Amino acid sequence: MIYTPLTKKALAICFEAHKDQKDKSGMPYVFHPFHVAESMKTEAEVCTALLHDVLEDTDTTDDDLRCAGMPTEVLEALKLLNHDKAVPYLDYIGKLKGSVLACTVKKADLLHNADLSRLDQITEDDRARAAKYQQAISVLESPAVPKE
Repeated sequence: MIYTPLTKKALAICFEAHKDQKDKSGMPYVFHPFHVAESMKTEAEVCTALLHDVLEDTDTTDDDLRCAGMPTEVLEALKLLNHDKAVPYLDYIGKLKGSVLACTVKKADLLHNADLSRLDQITEDDRARAAKYQQAISVLESPAVPKE
């Protein structure tokens, strides 16, 4: 992870937004976006990774992030990463391919979410979710279909 004034601001926002949440194994949820951000290379990627679940899973709004100084590039990627439950999952994943930033962060997010070693006990639901995430990674890594 790289540390700049902007990534430090995103880190603080991420921590504040997720500090009281737990993941499926009871660990502090904030470790997940921290882990995803660790694999990013650019300032925009780190900020997007840190904030990738903030809009979807907390009361934080895109206006809050804009007021905090997050750049348009990050805000646009975050909007794409915010899954509208009315949109079928693989359709949502396919739309991410239009943004290199959103796609990069989502692949890292999916890889971490598909890591079943994070769980103390693995259920069939966990295996099915991991398989869904592997399918999504395949979609993101497949070549784009040219538009006619």
